Amino acid sequence: MSPLWVAVFLGVVEGLTEFIPVSSTGHLIIAGHLVGFTGAKAATFEVFIQLGAILAVAILERRRLAALLRPSAREGFAGPRGCALLAATSVPALAVGWLLHDWIKEVLFGPVTVAWALGVGGIVILAVERWRPQPRLGNIDALGWREAIQIGLFQVLALWPGVSRSGATIVGGLVAGLDRRAAASYSFLAAIPVMGVATIYDLWKAWPTLEAADTLPFTIGFVVSFLAAWAAVRSFIAILGRWTLRPFAWYRIVVAPIVLLVMV
Repeated sequence: MSPLWVAVFLGVVEGLTEFIPVSSTGHLIIAGHLVGFTGAKAATFEVFIQLGAILAVAILERRRLAALLRPSAREGFAGPRGCALLAATSVPALAVGWLLHDWIKEVLFGPVTVAWALGVGGIVILAVERWRPQPRLGNIDALGWREAIQIGLFQVLALWPGVSRSGATIVGGLVAGLDRRAAASYSFLAAIPVMGVATIYDLWKAWPTLEAADTLPFTIGFVVSFLAAWAAVRSFIAILGRWTLRPFAWYRIVVAPIVLLVMV
């Protein structure tokens, strides 16, 4: 595949998988190995196209984000209270990610570790769907400190590629008592600070390795990721209005051994 088609392919993979519980990082690692696009430049490209997915969800959730910037708001998920709750969710993953960043990149970024995370994560999702508590929070405006911190601790698990950041936070939300749509909505918002900081940090470290020739494929990947993420988020919310997370869990369980057979 030419570099431009690789950019399109990986942009689609990133956008479609970033905000649904199947692990975008895991899929990018697998997709990169399949098309032979690996190494430092590939890692930088994968980080860059995440910005496109982040921008898509930021625009889709613009009203919620605007409410967080209202200093006069005192109730619900808005103003200083909403920002503090989002910080409580974000800090655990940011802290652990900062401490273990290099180790995670060196040890956990590979097809075998991704396959195990996909399979085990699928089993966990099935278990949570079977035994989760009765939902008591149907809107993120009812979110409290306990729920925000609990979801944040689950988000730490997503530092393992293949676990899925959205999967971990949605499962954390379900365990904390949110219904599926509220858990997914909060997962989208929780992605912005964690993914934003991690992406900017990785790009800052990799910036000296970029060249002028990278501009076009990086731009194409960014735009494609943005469009795919926009479509995926809108579709995912609609799906959760009718289905459970079980189809995503079974997808993970089926894909995991295929990854081991094909990639190892």
